[in-house]
Formats: sequence, structure tokens, C-alpha cells
Amino acid sequence: MNRGAVFRDRRDAGRQLAEAVDLLALDHPIVLALPRGGVPVGHEVARHLGAPLEVFVVRKLGAPGQPEFGIGAIAEDGTSLVDDSSCRGLGVTRRQLDAITATERDELQRRVARYRGDRALPSVADRDVIVVDDGLATGVTARTALEALRRHHPRRLVLAVPVGAPETAAQVEDEGAEVVCLNRPSTFRSVGAWYQEFDQITDDEVLALLGRSPGG
Repeated sequence: MNRGAVFRDRRDAGRQLAEAVDLLALDHPIVLALPRGGVPVGHEVARHLGAPLEVFVVRKLGAPGQPEFGIGAIAEDGTSLVDDSSCRGLGVTRRQLDAITATERDELQRRVARYRGDRALPSVADRDVIVVDDGLATGVTARTALEALRRHHPRRLVLAVPVGAPETAAQVEDEGAEVVCLNRPSTFRSVGAWYQEFDQITDDEVLALLGRSPGG
């Protein structure tokens, strides 16, 4: 347990985040949570707003030997983002990147099938869309999700996170998204450092929060 944390757990973070999002006065929004960690946060935001909750699946491409360090990401609609400067700095080869991408694409497809089955992603065209995650570090997954969703022409596109690295939040804003970020600490460390409890979320927990049975 991290006693210096701001949030008790993801549900607590979601309740606090929901109050800030509510101030945007969005029109019939839909909440798209990034699984797995964003789903408990998004569940609280959706419940508070009376909005539908769905997942939008994005997989981080972790650096070789440093899987938590994102050098890119891929989204369920095929949108991808690669941080070329990070790849060069870490010496990541094209063959390594292709292998990482293939592995993560397989996991992405598995998660889409597990979480939505044969259901299509709800249309977001001309809707107010809130993308929710449990935090913003390098930002590659969130930025990839936002880039993918822009192609579906939402009316408003908001990224809502309880905590984020200030420079990353500013970058997302510069790229055209509205950002609700409750805490932008100058010394960020990691997303998990700001939670007392930051356990891994299971597939079954995601399905329960979506109101779906483990069997689909």
C-alpha cells in the first residue's frame, strides 16, 4: 500500500474524476474505457453521468526488456502509433518492433472477442465521447485511442484520467483533445504511485463492470 497516494483505488479515482467531467456539461456522452485498468475508473464516470460504458481496446507496444515503457501502441481499428525517437534511443530494430506488434495484436484481438464478442463498437459519430484510463504516463495508448476515435468523427472528444505526467497531458491537449486530469504532479514517477491499491484487473472483473457474463 502506498500511503502517499492520492486515490484509495480505481473506483475512488473514478468517483472523483466523474465530478470533474460532469462540469463539462456534455450532451448524452458515451464513456469508452481503456482496458483493463481504465474500466473501473470509467465505470464510476459512466454511472455518475448516466452514460453508457464500453471498452475501446488499445495495446501498448512495450520496449524490449522494458515492457512497461511504451514505444508505441495499436488500437482495435488498426490505428497504430510508434515513437520513433524512443525506438532510436533504445536501439529497437524493425524486426523487434514487428515481433512485439504481432504479439500485442494477437492479445488485442483476444480482448476484443472476450469483452464484446460479436458486438460492434457503438457508433461515436457526432457524439460526445469520453476516453477514460487510470492514468497517463508516456501517453502512447491514450494518444493512439484518441487518434483512432477522431477518424469516427465524434462531436467532442475528451480524455479523462485521475493523474498524469504534466508534459504528456500538455502534448495530448496540443494534439487537439480536451483533457480532464485531476492531478498533474511535477514529480510523476508512475501511475501506480498515486494509488493506495493498484492491483491488476482481470478479464472477469472487466466483464462484470460492463454488465456481461464471463461466458459472453
